[in-house]
Amino acid sequence: MKIALIGCVKKKKSIRAKAELLYDSTLFKYSLQYAKQESDKVFILSAKYGLLSLDTIIEPYEVTLNTFSEQEKIEWSHTVFKQIKKDIGLNNQFIYICGSNYKKYLMDRLPGSDPLKGLSLGKRIQWLKNHIKKSYNILGDM
Repeated sequence: MKIALIGCVKKKKSIRAKAELLYDSTLFKYSLQYAKQESDKVFILSAKYGLLSLDTIIEPYEVTLNTFSEQEKIEWSHTVFKQIKKDIGLNNQFIYICGSNYKKYLMDRLPGSDPLKGLSLGKRIQWLKNHIKKSYNILGDM
């Protein structure tokens, strides 16, 4: 099974919501569209909650891996790995649609494809926009 792992983003709605609706940025919306198009199942990698299914209802939060020490990032990735092992299983094909902080310590244990590798934020958005099938693009031109 193809499993897409997308990174959370700073911009969020201010009310409790399903995870797929809470995150509110262009990058997240395009990442979600691409992930749904290219995989069988999508999960969000959250700095606060770890692994989230799209329909998990969560509160807004202000936690980012950018402020974590390397040791905290390693511990976070161990927690997420355990969640993946328990909730999804390890015998899947993983697609990483997230920043380096989210995948840095996971990819060694869960190899997968990384279509956005090395791209800046603006180039990530452009790449995603260009690779979303026109019939699937519900955002239109942003």
